Amino acid sequence: MEGSMKCCANYVPLSPISFLERSAIVYPQRLSLVIGDDVTYTWSQTLQRCTKLASSILNLGLSPLHVVAVLAPNIPAMYELHFGVPMSGAVLCTLNTRHDSSMIATLLKHSEAKILFVDYQLLDIAEGALKILSKTTTNLPHLVLILECGQSSPHISAPPGTLIYENLIAEGNLEFEIRRPKDEWDPIALNYTSGTTSSPKGVIYSHRGAYLNALAGALLNEMRSMPVYLWCVPMFHCNGWCLPWTIAAQGGTNVCQRNVTAEGIFDNIFRHKVTHTGGAPTVLNMIINSPLEVRKPLPGIVSVMTGGAPPPPEVLFRMEELGFNVIHSYGLTETYGPGTVCTWKPEWDDLPRDAQAKVKARQGVHHLGLDGIDIKDPVTMKSVPADAKTIGEVMFRGNTVMNGYLKDLKATQDAFKGGWFRSGDLGVKHLDGYIELKDRSKDIIISGGENISSIELEGVIFSHPAVFDAAVVGRPDEYWGETPCAFVKLKDGQSATAEEIMQFCQNRLPRYMAPRTVVFTDLPKTSTGKTQKFVLKEKAKAMGSLSKKKISRL
Repeated sequence: MEGSMKCCANYVPLSPISFLERSAIVYPQRLSLVIGDDVTYTWSQTLQRCTKLASSILNLGLSPLHVVAVLAPNIPAMYELHFGVPMSGAVLCTLNTRHDSSMIATLLKHSEAKILFVDYQLLDIAEGALKILSKTTTNLPHLVLILECGQSSPHISAPPGTLIYENLIAEGNLEFEIRRPKDEWDPIALNYTSGTTSSPKGVIYSHRGAYLNALAGALLNEMRSMPVYLWCVPMFHCNGWCLPWTIAAQGGTNVCQRNVTAEGIFDNIFRHKVTHTGGAPTVLNMIINSPLEVRKPLPGIVSVMTGGAPPPPEVLFRMEELGFNVIHSYGLTETYGPGTVCTWKPEWDDLPRDAQAKVKARQGVHHLGLDGIDIKDPVTMKSVPADAKTIGEVMFRGNTVMNGYLKDLKATQDAFKGGWFRSGDLGVKHLDGYIELKDRSKDIIISGGENISSIELEGVIFSHPAVFDAAVVGRPDEYWGETPCAFVKLKDGQSATAEEIMQFCQNRLPRYMAPRTVVFTDLPKTSTGKTQKFVLKEKAKAMGSLSKKKISRL
């Protein structure tokens, strides 16, 4: 309209870098980072350390949009790198701490990382990766060693030329002018997918998307100012669901921990008066099955955002019995982590507890950072009926969907075909508009023409009092095509037979949905808590066809 003018006074590219600068003004002496008993930093100190880190990164010869990789657990340095790297104009690439040297080498080569920050406990993995890289290139990334928090002198043998993290900060320039993105669509981070069925792809996040998803994270977690957040979600996974930037926006305290254990969770919650945490259903499972002797009283209701895999209703029910308020979210690496939230409605308060748990297990509706989510026919792109029965593909659209896949334009185009991001997940839409996942498109079991949701069947198996963990895949069957095969891990000290598990399911589901095979074993997991179903599928396939005999399908 006439009279309007776009200029630096009324338009600044969005970036979560600004959250740190604001908290250093509003909450300068409030704790920003805590780990263990002795190491703490304030927001004023965190801004200073990140500023000096950014200047030192540039002094290593980086140009704008160069990639900086980090291989580290949830320690203060990992948090600081979420600001220090983008403040230098570079792009942060957080690597899965469970990858071996070969995979790390592959990702370093693909991302063309110029610097590799590595925690001292993972130095062997990094050295192995650089050795592999050296066979094909002499242009290796600078290696920066992160020692135990606050230390600047290595007590371990490091390769010649290795830099020390704390030295970079000590030598940095506090007067360094923070580099902001020229375009808010510029990349801030590169995340490699940790999917269970395919090779990793490099997902590009923008400053704008990270900014919006961080704010959405505060809203869907119902975070007021100055929360105390316990880190159980790996920061390498979707940048910790964008929560490193969220906690900065709210002036909160980040409680870091190297390893996630039930004892550590209860101890940190009790000691630091934690208000919020998060984790995959495996973390929730760890909490509800923890020994009584490690449990400590909660200082109040602790909000827990869960995602990564649909939590069984039984797990949600038992978490709330312990005093945790579970917030169920759903998303993918391509949606910056959380994309939906099962927003609670007051009218559900009067439902029986088991019915409440089933409702909360839905994936819900899109958060405010997205434009929309829908269940569509992937061929016609028409929305499926809201009848809670018709299965379609879950699709996203909005500002917190990735820029694309690094160096893979075709995969990007395929993912965005039809103007929506195609998740590959299958689900249904309820009458109230809330969505519910049924399976990955590759995991749905089609038996005798019937679609069987492994998620629904797993939820029933989980409710068995002896079951600790469960996953269901299809096993070849010469008559039905395939039938459900359940891999089950029992709780310590508990017992159950395959026949008992099958009968338990038959009593609660149509007979054709119950497993025909039950295998008792540990379940293979990714580092983010997802069951590696492709491994289980291979095991089920190796078992061979179940039978040629027709079985009654009541």
